[in-house]
Amino acid sequence: MGDAAKYAEVSQRENKNYSEERTEDNKKPKDDDVICLKPKMTLVNGITVIVGSIIGSGIFVSPKGVLLGTGSVGMSIVVWIVCGIFSLIGAYCYAELGCMITKTGADYAYIMTSFGPFVAFLRLWVECMIVRPCSQAIVALTFSFYVLRPMYPNCEPPDEAIRFLACLCICLLTFVNCWDVKWSTRVQDLFTYGKLFALAIIILTGIVQLGFGQTQHFSFEGTESDITKIALSFYSGLFAYNGWNYLNFVIEELKDPHRNLPKAIFISCILVTVVYTMTIVAFHTTLSAQEVMGEEAVAVTFASRLYGVMAWIIPVFVALSTFGGVNGILFTSSRLFYAGASFGQMPEVLSMIQVKHLTPAPAVMFMALLSLIYLCSSDIYALINYVGFATWLAIGLAVVCLPYLRWKMPNLPRPIKVNLVFPVIYILASVFITIVPMIADPVGTGFGVLIIATGLPVYLIFIYWKKPKPIQNAIDKITLLLQKVLLVVPSERPETL
Repeated sequence: MGDAAKYAEVSQRENKNYSEERTEDNKKPKDDDVICLKPKMTLVNGITVIVGSIIGSGIFVSPKGVLLGTGSVGMSIVVWIVCGIFSLIGAYCYAELGCMITKTGADYAYIMTSFGPFVAFLRLWVECMIVRPCSQAIVALTFSFYVLRPMYPNCEPPDEAIRFLACLCICLLTFVNCWDVKWSTRVQDLFTYGKLFALAIIILTGIVQLGFGQTQHFSFEGTESDITKIALSFYSGLFAYNGWNYLNFVIEELKDPHRNLPKAIFISCILVTVVYTMTIVAFHTTLSAQEVMGEEAVAVTFASRLYGVMAWIIPVFVALSTFGGVNGILFTSSRLFYAGASFGQMPEVLSMIQVKHLTPAPAVMFMALLSLIYLCSSDIYALINYVGFATWLAIGLAVVCLPYLRWKMPNLPRPIKVNLVFPVIYILASVFITIVPMIADPVGTGFGVLIIATGLPVYLIFIYWKKPKPIQNAIDKITLLLQKVLLVVPSERPETL
């Protein structure tokens, strides 16, 4: 607990005194002159970051994952609603944690505070090296597929063309994110509005269909009796909601975080839950459960049935949605690399700021590089499946930090104080959706555990082991060279160690 306690103590002191220290005349440089991550994001920007990160391709392309596990339309709608409520409870717990520990890194920072550097590193290792870059590569590939689809109406687009366009998408957004935070948030705002507009069209169409009495597909007939299969359906639903905690990763760049973080979280989660549920209802006014389970692109099939010559608008909006999804993942994930480097658990250069644009450019570029590497993989989906349980296990562990810190560090500032019933509910539900699929798919879980275990030798060699002076000097020279090439310097805002 030495490092964790030290971090918590410094974090508490900074939360209370940082703004006061920066306003003292003639003592320290004013905030505008300090090279660090600047709070440029408004409440609206925060909402679009969360909504834009949550709504990617999943709701448009493949709601069938929930149906495959539930067996009926009625039960699938129940699962979508429960997943939304589950995400909202988790987000409520994260609101207290985010306002208490206002540091970039979200659950990584919370786990570091509570359980120390080793557990935090395992979380960082899986998320940074596999989950985030794989997810970004998959969303970029989906973007490419839907951009190229109109050019190949009678066959699949060439794989090389899909991967090349995905590469261009990631490179373009890497430039945007390195250039200016405001550019990144404007891209996120624009494409979030676009995807909400597309979903509004689908929902309004569904309401019209309901008005004409198209309710024949809504029933609980055929509901799956195997509880493990229903538990697996929650994985698909929760994957579609993934991203509700992303604003916590960039909290240092949010204006007035104690007020705007909880507002952005609540508004976004409620909005997405309503939109997702209404979209699923709309799909089933036209498509049966069997039709949805047989389609890879449900929204496109829905549009082709009802929109006639205007059916092309849905693939266009899916492409726009996924483009914004790539931006959201890149924007928030780069801050996780930045946080890991700030704690000394990743290369030091990743914690540095570009002197002209005040962006974490090295972290953005490293995240993009990993994503480009995964684009070369033939089966990146398998990696996501193997470590998927680890994501929810880590988020559940972060929620465990809430009651743990209430017990161990009761004096930390808590602008929001959550009733302990909510973290208990979330923790129990996390145990359920983690353990049951492990029983259902022990081989996949075993591979996932092995992947996570690779973090142990990495931690021992690169972090725990005190390096000899010649090796450390060589590392310092490489860091200095990268600083000169990228024009980056360490953040001048006090960071925790």
